[in-house]
Amino acid sequence: MSRIHNHDTYGFKLKGEHQQRVAGIHSIGKEYRSNELYRWDGLKRNETGRIVFQFTLDGEGAIRIGEQLFTLKKGQAFLVQIPSDHCYYLPDDSSHWEFIFITLYGQEALRYFSAITEKQGHILDLDTNARPVKHILHLLDKVQTTGIHHAYELSGYAYTFLMECMQYFEHDQNKIEKLPVAIAKTIQFIEQHYQEDLTLTDMVEVSGLSKYHFTRLFHRTVKDTPIKYLTKIRMNHALELLQNKELTIEEVARTLGYTNANYFSKVFKNVLDVNPSEYRNSQSFMPVNQLFLD
Repeated sequence: MSRIHNHDTYGFKLKGEHQQRVAGIHSIGKEYRSNELYRWDGLKRNETGRIVFQFTLDGEGAIRIGEQLFTLKKGQAFLVQIPSDHCYYLPDDSSHWEFIFITLYGQEALRYFSAITEKQGHILDLDTNARPVKHILHLLDKVQTTGIHHAYELSGYAYTFLMECMQYFEHDQNKIEKLPVAIAKTIQFIEQHYQEDLTLTDMVEVSGLSKYHFTRLFHRTVKDTPIKYLTKIRMNHALELLQNKELTIEEVARTLGYTNANYFSKVFKNVLDVNPSEYRNSQSFMPVNQLFLD
């Protein structure tokens, strides 16, 4: 029996010539497909001048680009232009395909589409915590909670998505690939599990190295201790969480993997020279989404 859940798709048609000159969002969504009738042919669609980025969260999909056929598993995305000779669909042997997507248009969108696909191709491998993926999920939350109010705001999100893609493929991905395998594995582990009560022992086990070798190698390649790197990750997430005043400091602490609010407050003040409550309530501090720390 076919079913669709988490089917949240949003389309936009806001006035503003800058969207065509720079970048705009045509649609964005998260879907779960289990019906083999799901199929989109890139030569039979009414839209023109569109760029589609679709990332697999779970299950398996497929796409034909020209004469080549690709299977799309968790962590894989495709980037194609409409119109072009492609067709993506749920294959007969797949029980379901869960994915997020964003459809862009505009001169800058087309330009960056060419830049990315020339270097990376149309099939992309991304971590679930990759910047482009997190941007789409954040934007979906934004649309569902407060909405998009004007074309300038929408265009800003479209252009930011393009920049997140460029940074990921030209910097973040290369940075991870250049790290020793043991350290790259540990960094991905930290970024995926920072909300848990992580210890140095947990990180050492993931690396597969001895504690002495791991700590020396991590500091030499990352220029930080493992615990300080974890703290930076948590503090940047703390800045975002503290902007939501419905969350208590205790809830923020536990969301970040701290066992109690007192310890979280002590760490926060040690890093930012102010406690979480003062940061949240004082108008002297400009709220930011990311902080670069020494």
